[in-house]
Amino acid sequence: MNTAYSNSTDFSFYSDAQVALDSIIAELKADSNADSDHGEIESLINKQGQEILRTLLQGYLDQTAANESQKPYVVNQDGNKLNRVRNNTKTKMTSLFGHVVVTRKGYWQNKQGSVFPLDAQLNLAGDQYSDGIRYRLAREAIKGSFDDAVESIKDTTGGHVPKRQSISLVRDIAQDFNDYYLNNRYLKKEETLDLLILSFDGKGIVMRPDGLRECTKKNAKKSKKLNSRLSQGEKKDRKRMAQVAAVYTVKANVRAPESIMKADDNDANVKTFRVPPRNKRVWASVEQEAGSVIEEAFLEALARDPEKLRNWVILVDGHIHQLELINRVMKRLKVKATIIMDFIHVLEYLWKAAWCFFDKGDSAVEKWIAERAVKILNGHCNQVAKGLKQSATKRKLVNRDNIDKCAKYLLNNKARLQYGVALAAGHPIASGVIEGACRHLINDRLDITGARWSLQGAEALLKLRSLKSSGDLDSYWGHHKQQSKQRFYGTNC
Repeated sequence: MNTAYSNSTDFSFYSDAQVALDSIIAELKADSNADSDHGEIESLINKQGQEILRTLLQGYLDQTAANESQKPYVVNQDGNKLNRVRNNTKTKMTSLFGHVVVTRKGYWQNKQGSVFPLDAQLNLAGDQYSDGIRYRLAREAIKGSFDDAVESIKDTTGGHVPKRQSISLVRDIAQDFNDYYLNNRYLKKEETLDLLILSFDGKGIVMRPDGLRECTKKNAKKSKKLNSRLSQGEKKDRKRMAQVAAVYTVKANVRAPESIMKADDNDANVKTFRVPPRNKRVWASVEQEAGSVIEEAFLEALARDPEKLRNWVILVDGHIHQLELINRVMKRLKVKATIIMDFIHVLEYLWKAAWCFFDKGDSAVEKWIAERAVKILNGHCNQVAKGLKQSATKRKLVNRDNIDKCAKYLLNNKARLQYGVALAAGHPIASGVIEGACRHLINDRLDITGARWSLQGAEALLKLRSLKSSGDLDSYWGHHKQQSKQRFYGTNC
């Protein structure tokens, strides 16, 4: 201990930090470092600076322990009084700066577990890892693989979390996701009459066998036609579908069909203007059924607009089961909304039909697509469908399956393809937000090479990535800490 501070009550707990600081300053002044480049000095400070930070944290913990007063007794969560005391009980904690020791008083009684009031005051977790390590791990696990997260924490902090413990911690951190959005996020409605948009999609995630749904497990066990590869039409049956949802607010943007799709070169001066969404929340679940996620989205929208005064717009891709679930929830919650088919999906059907009429690489196909797309945007999907079938018949095309599929798609969804009305009302007609959510929430992290997920592991990461994408991670962290404290130490802590 540095003698300059040994007689000072205020500084005695932090004297080790002062010693570490003096040591690094002396090393910086040493002649051996006179010719060092800045990178070497930077590395030296970073490495030895961790020890200064660690001793500062240790000093604070020791100071807090020294100031802990002894109580006559404490009451545990079962209501029993504990009056026997053990002094100087210790527990290790892995912090961002390295390992530290928490010293505190333990209260106990025969056949009763010990209670440590200082643990509740410091809000220690049920394991050895500090809040700083846990939060850092959450952010690293969101970005890349667990191996990368473990390596990053080891290289840039004084702590270390093995991979198995990292996976467990991520699951623990994500457990308050539903409670946060149900009880904490919307305490009052959005003060606006702008459009309220809901959008849905699905995305498959490669799972471990025990994480597959029962029907997929059965299909996976069926013998394949070939041993070395899949036959045409066969699937690997290793994915579980995650339901993705998005809810956001956006201003109405009235525009003409020609601003979406240019029919000829005379429209070259048309400029598009994208109105950015705001207060966007995106999330996905591979554990819950699709209907539950869809209902959550409607409850989120109702929290924003409980009186149902705003115009609600639902963007979908035309999946029949998804539409059935949406209509079922709308009926149950007595919600009225305009359902619009994603225009990008319509274009995909149109392009597939076009290649039945044109040779691959024929540049004339673009004008053909644009002309029919503009007609659809003006609300004439019936005419386009009829024209496609008539043209195929007149040309006596044999390979016309994609033409018939496109025509059927247009006719079956004509009620959701009223783009002329939608554009005049300023409604969005493309589901870019939900498509981006699928890529960001799932593809960029859960679809990395070689990844196979347990159900709980995939769900936890989806929740944390959803929080990050929605801008709620920091707010959620405070909520999670409070909930953790209540779980470990009760309501009277």
